[in-house]
Amino acid sequence: MIENQHIEFKTTWRDEYIRYVSAFSNAKGGVLYLGKDDNGKIVGIENPNKLLETLPNLINQKTGILPLIELKHEENKQFIVINIQESIVPISFHGHYYIRSGSVTTELQGAQLNDFLLKRTGLTWDEIVVDDFKADELDIPTIEKFKRLATDRLPFIQNEENHLHILQKLNLMKGGKFKRAAILLFAKNPQKYFLQARIKIGKFLSDSDILTSDIVEGNLFQQVDQALDILRTKYLLSPISYEGIYRREKLEYPYEALREAILNALIHRNYMITSTIQIRLYANQFLIMNDGKLPDEISVEDLRRNHISIPRNFLLAEVFYKSGLIESWGRGTLRIINECIEAGLPEPEFIINNSLFTVCFKPKDLSIKPFDENNVGTNTDIFIDDNKNLVTNRDTNRDTKRDTNKDTNKDINKITPVQDKLLKSIQRNNKITISELSVITEINIRNTKNNISKLKNIGLVKRVGNNKTGHWEVNTDKHR
Repeated sequence: MIENQHIEFKTTWRDEYIRYVSAFSNAKGGVLYLGKDDNGKIVGIENPNKLLETLPNLINQKTGILPLIELKHEENKQFIVINIQESIVPISFHGHYYIRSGSVTTELQGAQLNDFLLKRTGLTWDEIVVDDFKADELDIPTIEKFKRLATDRLPFIQNEENHLHILQKLNLMKGGKFKRAAILLFAKNPQKYFLQARIKIGKFLSDSDILTSDIVEGNLFQQVDQALDILRTKYLLSPISYEGIYRREKLEYPYEALREAILNALIHRNYMITSTIQIRLYANQFLIMNDGKLPDEISVEDLRRNHISIPRNFLLAEVFYKSGLIESWGRGTLRIINECIEAGLPEPEFIINNSLFTVCFKPKDLSIKPFDENNVGTNTDIFIDDNKNLVTNRDTNRDTKRDTNKDTNKDINKITPVQDKLLKSIQRNNKITISELSVITEINIRNTKNNISKLKNIGLVKRVGNNKTGHWEVNTDKHR
């Protein structure tokens, strides 16, 4: 037996050890042994009968709880066992709160303490009422925008003219007062109450050299739109490509993936921390960072597969869901991954560093040789064709466009067992998604995408329509 999350050894008793009782009560419960050394060896305890008489009242007076205390006999020695159950209310000792983590007992302070106390009340940060916020501080255009967005999921809302009734139905008010979520979502100036509710955007040469920066404020609906507009018009490139005769300009990072990542940062961030959301653009990566670690029930690996949704700020998540801007099934990170794969980008990384959560996007690697500008006239357009090759309107032949058929061989129509399973799954459900196919075939999303591309290239399957509303078609003549 060794010290761990639920076990602590002491050779004797000191009143300060009541902090261990507090820590066990605030965690998952535990056992405090008196009369054992750090290795769990029995050394015996002095005056055990006196301790049995005084400890129950002492612990109860200091903490309000009454643990089970027993005297044990082993190896011709006596020791005391104090069993502490998990408490449904926070337990303090001399006004301080302690928590057990592994074999260490630490005092909760600052944001950790606030977060702990909130969880024990059964509330999230955004459910707390703000006493001095007034109705005339609401931003009516934002509420009207929400009405338009929420029509599909809240059909009644279009006929609701009373804005306060809308907020009441959204559970954003209590006793005639507004909750924190109402201020963040619909206030004209939420920074008056929560200065940390901002987004900082910067373009960096290195961690210490910044080229340009912007600060985005306003309510959360406004912050999403403004941040995306600033990124699109000021920070991100939009390479030109051609689909047939049609000119296309797409952001270097997919718009929908960026929007999903920004929404996640706004919903899941820890607003008790004074830091802001940061968006950092480097030459080799694009970072969206917020202070808000994952719930204990979810790991970083879970973000790459279907997982439960546990929002840090329940009301914020609920309102954004009802607006149609997010889904409620824990699929946001899968959507980010799929959007990047569809755009030909590497899968994004999800990184946890203490309480900091980061989504790291990587740019596309076109794997092309530098273009020789001396061979191009001044009126020549340079663009990326459908096969992701660098071409010009003056030179679309042998040197700039690969022969995509040169690798064709007699086995081109031969498919693997995994690809056959993909085809059969698509035939059963032509609306199936890449992530769902990944689960069925038990291979990762990248490999699923590569196998789908092979099936497309040999004409066995094709996609009709866009990624959201489209469907798959299987060439049954080729697939027997």
